[in-house]
Amino acid sequence: MTVTYAPIITSLLDNDLYKFTMLQAMLHQFPQTHGVYRFRCRNNKDTSYPLADIQQDLEQQIDSLCELRFLPDELEYLRSLRFIRSDFVDYLELFKLKRRFITVSTDDKGRLSIDIEGPMIQAMFFEVFVLAIVNELYFNALSSESVIAEGQHRLDEKVALLHQYAGEQKKNGQDKPPFIVADFGTRRRFSRRWQAHVVETLYKAEPKIVSGTSNVYLAKQLGMTPIGTMAHEFMQAFQALDVRLRDSQKAALESWVHEYRGDLGIALTDVVGMDAFLRDFDLYFAKLFDGLRHDSGDPYVWGDKAIAHYEKLKIDPKTKILTFSDGLNLEKAWELHQYFKDRIRTSFGIGTNLTNDMGITPINIVLKLVECNGQPVAKLSDSPGKTMINNDTYLAYLRQVFEVDEPD
Repeated sequence: MTVTYAPIITSLLDNDLYKFTMLQAMLHQFPQTHGVYRFRCRNNKDTSYPLADIQQDLEQQIDSLCELRFLPDELEYLRSLRFIRSDFVDYLELFKLKRRFITVSTDDKGRLSIDIEGPMIQAMFFEVFVLAIVNELYFNALSSESVIAEGQHRLDEKVALLHQYAGEQKKNGQDKPPFIVADFGTRRRFSRRWQAHVVETLYKAEPKIVSGTSNVYLAKQLGMTPIGTMAHEFMQAFQALDVRLRDSQKAALESWVHEYRGDLGIALTDVVGMDAFLRDFDLYFAKLFDGLRHDSGDPYVWGDKAIAHYEKLKIDPKTKILTFSDGLNLEKAWELHQYFKDRIRTSFGIGTNLTNDMGITPINIVLKLVECNGQPVAKLSDSPGKTMINNDTYLAYLRQVFEVDEPD
């Protein structure tokens, strides 16, 4: 089933904002850091055909990706963002992804294998591009007029829901705090064109609700707000940098504050689990950061813990924001907003359900940092299935250091 496709990624701006923000921090503070990333399909048994079938086309797409450079207008757009420094844009003007740092193969079980290894200021920038390419190659073979029609039908239903929620918010002035949704779907999208269609449609339908996207290219094209701060890999890297393992979360948060000086103030909580995170998130950090991001575990339990923590520190939770981004759809987001809105501000990042809701089972694929500077790194997610590491000894040690129990 080998087919040669036109390039899927046509702009280096077609990436999530947090790749740029993390890359800037790594370039300024830890430019020599070396990383190893591994690919995994979490629902490998549920795919319509083996992902290994796309290997040849994936190789060609990566070849094409590694020829791209940032265009002058793209660089100017990045310069316009307050938190992006001019010297970082100068670096991006010379930037190209290096093909030698990424290898595609099949493993001994015939499964698609993708390995990225090299300086993190190169390696970390591959992830979203590669996942988007894998998705589009895979779904291209399953696409049809009926699939697109079903996707459009579901998109129309989302527009109707947004209109309904906007109407409910206006009743009795109940639009404060606002219901805010952003597109987080680049890595899991059905295709580049479909994501653009979905985001533009939802933004035009209710721009006060769907005002942002993690995709920097779409933010530039549509005049939307680019959304994103940090991902797990940034905080994981500190497990292998020159700090005590027990201090790695605090060192990562301190590094972020040093880089952004009050901008991009949403902290990710589940690298070693919410409870261990809150033990490190003291009054100093709680005052410096605008809020927290949820990406695993029960969102209601997580949010209640966050509010209780702020109250314990004598901080008014209404001055903070909780961003939810784990497996959401509009209905779940609205329910969470209703639950929390009288106690704390909320926002929601929705991925697969916005950009790949076509009536076909999505593939749950990830490309995660597993080693840094020759040492294993891991995250102890609040959802056990999201933990990814090849070293059980290190995982046990990480649990011990951060006092995290084994999952049931």
